[in-house]
Amino acid sequence: MDALLLQLTALVYLAAGILAGAARVLSHGWLSRAAVVALGAGALLQGLKFSLLHTADSPPPLTDGPTAVSFMAWIGTVAFLALLWRFRLVGLVALVAPLSFIGVFYAALSPAAVAEAEVGAGSLPHAHVLLASAGLALLGISGMAGAAFLAEYSRLKRKRHLVGSPAWPSLEALDRVNALALALGFPLLTLGVVTGALWVRSLHGAPWTGSAHETWCLLAWLVYAVLVTLRFGLGQGARRSAQTALAGFAFAGFAVVGVELLL
Repeated sequence: MDALLLQLTALVYLAAGILAGAARVLSHGWLSRAAVVALGAGALLQGLKFSLLHTADSPPPLTDGPTAVSFMAWIGTVAFLALLWRFRLVGLVALVAPLSFIGVFYAALSPAAVAEAEVGAGSLPHAHVLLASAGLALLGISGMAGAAFLAEYSRLKRKRHLVGSPAWPSLEALDRVNALALALGFPLLTLGVVTGALWVRSLHGAPWTGSAHETWCLLAWLVYAVLVTLRFGLGQGARRSAQTALAGFAFAGFAVVGVELLL
């Protein structure tokens, strides 16, 4: 049942992406509305999946990589839906839905974790994953808004006509989403790093062991500390902020997921 629900969620996210893509090509408003409904349905199904984890015979720990990636995709989707109508982001469903699909599909293809004994007891492991995943999900929205800002900026500069529906969000809206997601995501990521250090300390007696995961995650946090300083402390411009938000999340994605896959 759990695996079937995960596969169904991936299918609904894929349908949302197809509908959003078709809406941009065919200029049909009803397709964009259907894409939003499908994205919301996928988020509900994924939320139901997480709520049923405790009923499984061998529930995978949140510290399991695929489960954490799936959770990150869910938090990002829910956060995007919360921002969608406030900032008129319907056009970005075509970007969000495929990313949500990839996160869930990756979890559906990966074998389930067999035990949680090696990750330690208590709430620290789960607090670390929940906080870090939520922070990274919001920073992913910041990076996505940055990518959309750069695409729209390039279109306006070249004076190219925008074909398709719904219209792409304005530069002002994308910049505001970028800033808001960064302002919310970085503190959550910071709390994730802190709880991660406390977790490692509970296991090894020291908050730092020098592992590749710890090293790259700390580097990702340092990169975002610089980006936050540039954006809110030094008044970095909107276009440069979009570029750094996109580059920052690309680095964070490699540090958190890419390094694990390479090891």
